Order: sequence, then C-alpha cells, then structure tokens
Amino acid sequence: MCDIAITTPEQAATSDFESRLVQALNHGGLLLLTSIGHRTGLLEALAGQPPLTSQALAERSGLQERYVREWLGGMVAAEVIETDPDTATYWLPDERAALLTNRGEVNLAVYAQFMPLLGSVEDEVVRCFHEGGGVPYSRYPRFQEVMASDSGQTVLPALFEHILPLAPGLIERLETGIRVLDCACGRGRALLAMAERFPASRFVGYDLSEEAIAWGREQAERAGLTNLRFEARDLSDFDVTAEPEAFELVTTFDGIHDQAQPRRLLAGIHRTLTADGLYLVQDIHASSHHHLDREHPLGAMLYAVSLSHCMTVSLAQGGEGLGTMWGRERALAYLEEAGFHDIEVHQLEHDIQNDYFVCRP
Repeated sequence: MCDIAITTPEQAATSDFESRLVQALNHGGLLLLTSIGHRTGLLEALAGQPPLTSQALAERSGLQERYVREWLGGMVAAEVIETDPDTATYWLPDERAALLTNRGEVNLAVYAQFMPLLGSVEDEVVRCFHEGGGVPYSRYPRFQEVMASDSGQTVLPALFEHILPLAPGLIERLETGIRVLDCACGRGRALLAMAERFPASRFVGYDLSEEAIAWGREQAERAGLTNLRFEARDLSDFDVTAEPEAFELVTTFDGIHDQAQPRRLLAGIHRTLTADGLYLVQDIHASSHHHLDREHPLGAMLYAVSLSHCMTVSLAQGGEGLGTMWGRERALAYLEEAGFHDIEVHQLEHDIQNDYFVCRP
C-alpha cells in the first residue's frame, strides 16, 4: 500500500514563498543586466536590427566581445533576447525593444538603473541601522542623472497636456506672463520646457545639488533662455528666508519627501505665493499606512528607494527622514499645516507612480 504525501497549508505557503524568492533573485539579476544594457547602449544597438553575432554586436557598440557575450547569455536566460544556436546570433524582438529602448513611449530600462545605484550604498545604509544618521547626498553621484531620465518620461510628456491643465486657467496665465518657482528642481527639465514654451513668464529653480544646478544653467544658456535662472540653495529654512508673495506659481516634482525639513519648505512655499497664487505638487502615490500599500504595484520597489536614498539623505542632514512613501494622508496634513486649505488631489491615467495636488492659499 502506497503512502500518500499530504501537504499541509504551512508547507504549501512555505513552498509558494520559496518560489517567490527564487523568482525575485532572477528578476534582480534581470534588472542589473538591463541597467548595464541601457548604460552601455547594447539595448539600443539591438533594437530594430536583424540577428547579430556577439562579435558583430560588440563592434556595432564599440564594446568588448567577451563582456557582450556574457551579457547576451544572461538576457537570453531571462527570456528578453532571443537566440539561434545554429547561427550563434541574437536579436531583441520589436515588442520588447518598445519597452526597453527609446523606440517606445516609455523606456523601462531607465528604472532598472535604480537597483545598482542604490545597492552601491548598501554598506552605509546597514551602518545607519546600527548607528543612526544617514547617507549623505554626495554618495549618489548619478542620482540626478537617473532622476532626470525618470522625469523625462513621467513629467515632461504630460506637462502641457495633462499636468498644468489640472489647474483651470493656468496655461493662459503662463502665456500672459507670471513668476514661477520650482523648488527642489533637480536638473530643471520641467523648468527648461516651460521657459521655452512660455517666454512671457519668468522662471526660477532652486536645488541643493550644485551638479544639478550647473547642468540646468548650461542647458538654459545653450537654449538662449533669458527668462530662466537656477540657484543652488538649501531650502531647510525656507519658511523664514522665502521672499513673501514673490511668485504666482510654485511647483515641486517629487521634491518634498526627501527634504531635510519638509514642513519648513511647505510653509515657505505658502509664504512666497501671491494671494491668487497656486502650488502644484507631484509626489509619490502611496498611503501613509503600511497595510494599505500591499496592493501598490511598485510598493516594495519604492520602499527600497526610500530606505536607500530619500529617507536616509534627509536624515544625513539631521532632517525628518520623511521618506518616499509618506503617503497621501500625511501629505494632505502637511499641506494644511502649511496654510493650504483649498486642495485638490488628482491621478493621471498614464502615471501609476504619482499623485498631483493643486493647492491654493
């Protein structure tokens, strides 16, 4: 008589969780390989091309064949790149190239860069678990570059058609000419686009990063934008240093949650707005309650970003350490505390990552 193995619910749950972890390990490898493929230009070099040998791809990309061949092996194992073993050739199907290169509407390979970038500071984050404090902004030399690429796919394509029209009449005011401030502007790609589109308006960008500000200034000068200026500025005391009633529009694009003193920045934004002014906020879509983030399609990823960058850079400045996933409930509370009582919250169909707040004094 044969024994029949009976799987208990606990054993089934363990097996399912083990499968999830193994899959996660594979996906982690895929993200690292995708980041490398993006940064080396291999993905772009494969897009739209007939099957290529590893040598031909290396020559086309100006890279070392042995490294190219190993990368191809990983991307074949990940079922991203296809191969013909008889001809030893490789190709990237068009439907995948549309999601991993600039041939499509969104290049998801851009976001794969966050994994190695954040992993590079893991030792320092682990130290902070034991000792407290944070990892300083200077330890992320490529972060502004990656965030600018992110902004280029979420903010810029939607800025004029979807984001600015969230506030009725704002486009018309910008065309007539108003004063605009973007706080925590990063490289200022949104400002550059607006300054070019609305020459009658005047634009200012503040950011802590000297590198980001220098990049923005160079681009503005190259484009001949005399209605735009950038200034490297610590906004931790903006509640007292902001010029009163100096701007009709203030914007922040993913700029509040990693500030050292987010409450002070929001208070300063309220202070610097005119009575008929408008504050337009883009920040991460999340809940302020952990259990409500279980269904978030990017929840684990965004908490990893918070732990390894947004929260810790704030704490490194002796700040609040608000973090990426501060959530809509806390955001509304902070905005009201700063003096905003007319607040609308929006989401855009194309953007699962962000909430948009339209706030009036």
